[in-house]
Amino acid sequence: MGRQIRFNAFEMNCVAHQSPGLWAHPRDRSWEYKDLRYWTDLAKTLEKGFFDGIFIADVIGYYDVYKGSNYHALQQGAQIPVNDPLQLAAPIAMVTEHLGIGITASTSFEHPYTFARRLSTADHHTQGRLGWNIVTSYLESGAKNISQGGLRRHDNRYEVANEYVEVLYKLLEGSWEADAVVRDRAKGIFAHPEKIHEIAHKGKYFDVPGYHLSEPSPQRTPVLYQAGASGPGKSFAAQHAECVFVTAPTQNVLKNYVRDVREQAAIAGRDPRKLLVYNLVTVIVDETDAKAQAKFEEYQRYASYDGALVFMSGWTGIDFGQYAPTELVRKVDTNAILSAVEVLAGGDRSWTIEELAKWGGVGGLGPVFVGSAATVADILQQWVEATDIDGFNLAYAIAHETFEDVVTHLVPELQRRGVYPTAYKPGTLREKLFGDGPLLPASHPAHQYRDIEKVKREVGQRSAPGATEAERETALS
Repeated sequence: MGRQIRFNAFEMNCVAHQSPGLWAHPRDRSWEYKDLRYWTDLAKTLEKGFFDGIFIADVIGYYDVYKGSNYHALQQGAQIPVNDPLQLAAPIAMVTEHLGIGITASTSFEHPYTFARRLSTADHHTQGRLGWNIVTSYLESGAKNISQGGLRRHDNRYEVANEYVEVLYKLLEGSWEADAVVRDRAKGIFAHPEKIHEIAHKGKYFDVPGYHLSEPSPQRTPVLYQAGASGPGKSFAAQHAECVFVTAPTQNVLKNYVRDVREQAAIAGRDPRKLLVYNLVTVIVDETDAKAQAKFEEYQRYASYDGALVFMSGWTGIDFGQYAPTELVRKVDTNAILSAVEVLAGGDRSWTIEELAKWGGVGGLGPVFVGSAATVADILQQWVEATDIDGFNLAYAIAHETFEDVVTHLVPELQRRGVYPTAYKPGTLREKLFGDGPLLPASHPAHQYRDIEKVKREVGQRSAPGATEAERETALS
């Protein structure tokens, strides 16, 4: 018996998510991403394997850093075309009973007032199985196409994100009291207006004076996911996230990250063990080590050199197309994903451009574990014990073959060892993950907004003519 291991499936509403070029493999289904059956088939497989959830990534924009254009992204189907993730929540929920559904949406591209309604709607439709992956985005092309001119600086994006989630907490947690909706047919009263409150938010980036448009959903605020690994990203995760996704290629990088984010969560007054950390991994598993290795080598023959560097260039903001294949990756100051730059250019090892392309050809930035169920189970358990991670965000090489192999071969082996679930807990996604109630706990910063009228009074007092300058700044922040 060892520590429990948790799985999420890492997906995206596009072709060949983390493995560019593998859409051409004859057994791959990722080109079917635009058909609902693709998603419902996958969801049923994942629930059979007791996955915590399906985590659906997203980008607004396209990868145009590599060789200064989006030519290779378009040619290789490298996360373009890409469809909206949130619309997948309802069909996935209709064919499953327990599977969590995590969707990605950016604080840089969605206004919090309208997005709050979309979140509540999806949490209603999934009966409380929704999660929101909070991202700040990293593609200049996305910002340019919504009339922003360009992407905000990295640290400033997190400043915006902090106010963004504050607006959402006010809307989702405080606008409607728990007993506001009564549906009293005899009296003709659907809801008590005096129990539905304007949030009166006036901040540096957002003015949102009014009411939330939706009545409270089962979780009010969906489970909060976050994937930032830079300094500001870790600080944000420690304050707000319930589940954190990391992309660490080595145990040393991962161990340091997990220790740091748990320490910061404790300083913020939260239980560091109630912060679930998952690392990106691709698992190639079969009946024997030899069969798994042969399968991996088969996959590698379809991997795209240009497609891999399209992703690496987009994630880091560094155009790897300007270097020879044998040159080493060098650290460059960029405005993209700073943690990716730090890992590739200042981590545990040095990379040539060619090695980087080969590494990223199957599974993206995360490690690839290849072998029989026993071999891979040994590796996963060793990573958990060495790094204090809670689980793994599993990317696929071939859709849906990779996940089917995990459910067929790996899950039973982990269950036999007593380190993997054999049943789901009842309730909402938050209850399944943490065993507590459906709402965010009192230790979470969202809790303070449940009494929105008290919050407004305190802000008003700090903003009053007699308030100090420090109090006025606190009110604005």
